[in-house]
Amino acid sequence: MSDKTHYFLAVQLPENIKNDLNHSKSHFQEYLSFQRWVHQADYHITLAFLGFATQNQLKEVEKLVSNQIREEKDFLLEISHLGTFGMKTSPRIFWAGLNKSTELDTLRDKVFYACEQAGFELEKRPFHPHITLARKWSSEESFHSSLLEKSNLFLENPLSFQATNVVLYKTNLLQTPKYENLITFSLQS
Repeated sequence: MSDKTHYFLAVQLPENIKNDLNHSKSHFQEYLSFQRWVHQADYHITLAFLGFATQNQLKEVEKLVSNQIREEKDFLLEISHLGTFGMKTSPRIFWAGLNKSTELDTLRDKVFYACEQAGFELEKRPFHPHITLARKWSSEESFHSSLLEKSNLFLENPLSFQATNVVLYKTNLLQTPKYENLITFSLQS
């Protein structure tokens, strides 16, 4: 196992939502010039980024996450807005955002707690649920937030779906798609 291999836990998106996001990509590309667009199989909502992990740590995460979320029920999520992370004039991440969800916040808190109990030191930034769509602004012209408003297909037609699974993913940096599903934790229906 390489120290360049990373692991994270995320809400898995249904295939129809991944397809819808991927079909939106050509529309976004008319307005937004990013260098790398995420492969549709890699769309997800990160709950906890673990970084490097040993097999023993992964077994502990599996046990603790399973125990923490075993009573959690599936719930509705809505993709409704777009945003960026990074410099305002040259963002590093373009994402689709979700409407506020108490159920998602609770799920994230439980997954986060389980990972800390397994010995991981996790980022303490506030949780900002999103789906990364592209990386690294590539235009010579500065990025303007008005481009997000012009290109937002979800404002009047949000994408709704049931969150039914949390997945432990492994990152394979040299592959496309690059995220490999290792363990699926199903929420109660």
